[in-house]
Amino acid sequence: MIYAVEDDRNIRELIVYALRQSGFEAEGFEDGSRLMELPAPELVILDIMLPGEDGLSILRRLRADPVRKRVPVILLTALSGEENRVDGFEAGADGYITKPFGVMELIARVKAVLRRGGYGLRVGGIELDEKRHAVYANGQNVQLTLKEYELLSFLMAHAGTAFDREQLLSEVWGMDYFGGTRTVDVHVQRLRKKLGGEYIETVYKCGYRLKLACPR
Repeated sequence: MIYAVEDDRNIRELIVYALRQSGFEAEGFEDGSRLMELPAPELVILDIMLPGEDGLSILRRLRADPVRKRVPVILLTALSGEENRVDGFEAGADGYITKPFGVMELIARVKAVLRRGGYGLRVGGIELDEKRHAVYANGQNVQLTLKEYELLSFLMAHAGTAFDREQLLSEVWGMDYFGGTRTVDVHVQRLRKKLGGEYIETVYKCGYRLKLACPR
């Protein structure tokens, strides 16, 4: 789920529509009053000049919250000065887009930030920290074997794309692996049990893919 916090109704509806058309789950809000009450999203698009609490103050609260501190935030604002950008990034923003903006640019930035995540890879509630070789599901550390980690990493790097079992064997286990495709099924089952939820989707007559908008 992606939250768009924007007080201009037309812009907010445009953002939500564009995200949904691109395969994301999205909801729009005119201010940030409910952000701390709702389940943590996979990303927030946040205006700075909002009624009531401004966007930078909301961003700082997100970064101070144990549950939401890793949620990527893209600031979308009419404030285009260098000082404004510096303030945004110092407050913890992962991206900064100035108005007026192009829808294609916005979607590209969203996808880039979700892939990068600041912690390696991030898709929905799953974070993969490449430096620490760690995986988190909804903020909780998940212990994986080496092959489980490598399989998840590959699927996250290609989220939304379906791969058959032979492709996954070749990419994760290597061309010299002589085990059967059942190995892939077993590892997918283990990942599903450890991660919780239907993060990895079975694609009929093909294989598996990681959902772009993972459940929480």
